[in-house]
Amino acid sequence: MRLISEKSTLRGDIPIPTSKSHTIRAVTIAGLAQGKSIIHHPLESGDGLAAARAAGMFGARVDLGGSWTVEGVGGHPHVPDNIVDVANSGTTMNFCMGTASLVEGMTVITGDRQIVRRSVGPLIEALNGLGAEVASTRNNGLPPIVVRGRLKGGKTRFSGIISQYASSLLIHCPLIEHDSEFEVYDVHEKPYIRMTLQWLDRQEIRYEASDDLSRFKIFGGQSYHGRDVTIPGDFSSASFFLIAGVLCDADITLRGLDMNDVQGDKKILDCLREMGAPISLENGGLRVRQGVLRGIEIDMADIPDALPAMAVVGCFSRGKTVLRNVANARLKETDRIAVMAAELGRLGARVEELPDGMIIHESRLMGCPVQGHGDHRVVMSLSVAGLAIPGRTEVDTAEAVEVTVPNFLQLIQGLGGKMKKE
Repeated sequence: MRLISEKSTLRGDIPIPTSKSHTIRAVTIAGLAQGKSIIHHPLESGDGLAAARAAGMFGARVDLGGSWTVEGVGGHPHVPDNIVDVANSGTTMNFCMGTASLVEGMTVITGDRQIVRRSVGPLIEALNGLGAEVASTRNNGLPPIVVRGRLKGGKTRFSGIISQYASSLLIHCPLIEHDSEFEVYDVHEKPYIRMTLQWLDRQEIRYEASDDLSRFKIFGGQSYHGRDVTIPGDFSSASFFLIAGVLCDADITLRGLDMNDVQGDKKILDCLREMGAPISLENGGLRVRQGVLRGIEIDMADIPDALPAMAVVGCFSRGKTVLRNVANARLKETDRIAVMAAELGRLGARVEELPDGMIIHESRLMGCPVQGHGDHRVVMSLSVAGLAIPGRTEVDTAEAVEVTVPNFLQLIQGLGGKMKKE
């Protein structure tokens, strides 16, 4: 499928989809809990549904509807009847490795063609250090993964270049008999770790964490209990509508975002405002209008998922925009640094690729066919760029948006955006 974009005027209100990251944490914990949980406003996207299916394969009873009802396994997940397929969800892959380490038996976990190219080596090492038996079937640190439990506890040390490694241990270590201690070096994406700790706090889980999130002690012998939870709007998904509002002839209001939530991608608001974007809180929503932007330097360590969107913004900003400290963007669904440099270059951008980021110069872009590389954030970023430039922008592999924002096209069209699928 292709998304076709043309220069547009955008007006109106838009309800922001709920958070993928919160949804996956909610259904994972609910699946491990004692009793029944109800998850209100879950994100029913490819990744959210992959996490729900995985919880079911480990023995939870999951009823999908307007709200999800989950009857958990009380801390003792079952051996899955078949291979656990996480589809395109990297978070679900990492969390499933933790769940599988609690199983008295063997689990095989895999995913789609992108997942089997994404490293989980540090998490393999960490789980093995805590007493599980985990191996890559190809002995290269990549899925498919075989896991034999049960996790015992103890001490381990691993890289935190991907925050999901630490989050997986934080969620699962409270359920084993003994205490666990782990040291995380090269910590990135800290807001996602804080999000996980927030979910543990709701469950009154006992742990110790250093201020810099490099050391943790998790007390064993604990349990999760069924709860009613509500998933907030997603700042990661909001980023595409924010940049559409800033780059196009626009006056739009984003609804459903909780400004008190711990999501790291809230930082995008500060970045855009510093660049000159007129964004304001009005009547319970975020009002966004077109602005005259200037390039700045942005430390992206906590917001790597925003790189594709902010790379687009850089093309429209006076001077140059530097995105740095985001080498882990190369480890996502695609090498997003290389991919965005290449595809923005097709549109006419002057981009310099750095080992850990990009330099984007103000450029005059013109619509043309580009590749989405099957990466939802690349597809959405490039198709939004097409709303702000002359000509016709065609982005292939657009079905990838189902992973996080299944109604992306409808939301853009609801604002008056000239976007269609072919």
